[in-house]
Amino acid sequence: MKHRQLSTTSEVSKRMANVRLKGRKAENLLAKELWHHGVRYRKNYKKLPGSPDIAVTKYKLAIFVDGEFWHGHDWDNRKQKLKRNRDYWIEKTEENMRRDERNDQSLIKLGWVPIHFWEKDILKNLDYCTPVILDYIAQKKRSRLPLFYDIKSCTCSFI
Repeated sequence: MKHRQLSTTSEVSKRMANVRLKGRKAENLLAKELWHHGVRYRKNYKKLPGSPDIAVTKYKLAIFVDGEFWHGHDWDNRKQKLKRNRDYWIEKTEENMRRDERNDQSLIKLGWVPIHFWEKDILKNLDYCTPVILDYIAQKKRSRLPLFYDIKSCTCSFI
C-alpha cells in the first residue's frame, strides 16, 4: 500500500532517510530471547500486512515492536508537546496509527494474532514481554481451536 506523500523540506528528508526501520535493539533483544526459548520465527516478514518485526509462522503470531514516537504512545499528551512541524507530525503519526489498525484487522482476517510491544517496554521489561508470547504459544499448543486475543489487551505497556 502506498503512503500519502506529506510535504516536507529536503533537510527533514535527509534526516528521515537515516532512521533505521529494521534491526533495532529492542527488536533484536526480543528475537534473541524467543530463539533461546526454542521459538522459531521470521524477521520483517513481508508476506503479511504490516511486515511484522517477528512472525511466528507455526502459530500465526505477528509481533510488532513499535517505537513510541512513530506509533503514538501516550498520543494525547505527546501531541500537545510537539513544537516544530506540529501539523506534519500529527498527521504523520495519526496516519501510522490508522495503518497499524488496518494491518491488525487484515492479519486477523487471515487468521493471525497481532501483538504489539512498545520499544521501551522491551528494553526495560523483557522478562515481562517474553512470557506474553510464550503463554500464547503454550495455549495454542494445548488447544486445537484457534485462539483469539483482544488486540488492545495484547498491547503491552507499563506506566
